[in-house]
Amino acid sequence: MRLTQWTDYTLRVLMYCAATEGREQPVTITEVAEGYGISRSHLMKIVQQLAAQGLLETTRGRGGGMRLMVPASAINIGAVVRATETDFNLVECFDPGTNQCRLSSHCRLKGVLWQAMQAYLAVLDSVTLADLMAPAAEGGAAARALLPTVALPQNGNAPRRRAPVSGLPSKDQDIE
Repeated sequence: MRLTQWTDYTLRVLMYCAATEGREQPVTITEVAEGYGISRSHLMKIVQQLAAQGLLETTRGRGGGMRLMVPASAINIGAVVRATETDFNLVECFDPGTNQCRLSSHCRLKGVLWQAMQAYLAVLDSVTLADLMAPAAEGGAAARALLPTVALPQNGNAPRRRAPVSGLPSKDQDIE
């Protein structure tokens, strides 16, 4: 399954707000847009939706911005994905209204893909926004543990961790 850009940006906004939760000034849309290279107008729509869902508190005007309205530990990633994704039909036969497949009556692929989708969502349901953030007390090691590994060229070296995503604060910016 591939997440839409809308869901990707929604998760980025939430993670950015969680990562900056302790700071005095709220996060601004401009700050997030510049940090990720995303259109401000696109982010404004996402922030409006997150505010309507009760996940973000927004303040207009000078000194305004956005903050998490609920603790990061109360924001379920599976629920966020379900609220932002519009199509969970992995294949044509998932939608009886548009299904034209002649094999549907005796094909097992639909059942296997449905089980895979349920497993995918179950993993997301087991994760909160707080789970995605490195504990501040543990600093660099915990932050690096959350980063994806990238394979190096076939020269016998082990994989290494990627540097943190631009725009998210991190105590440990260097690569091991």
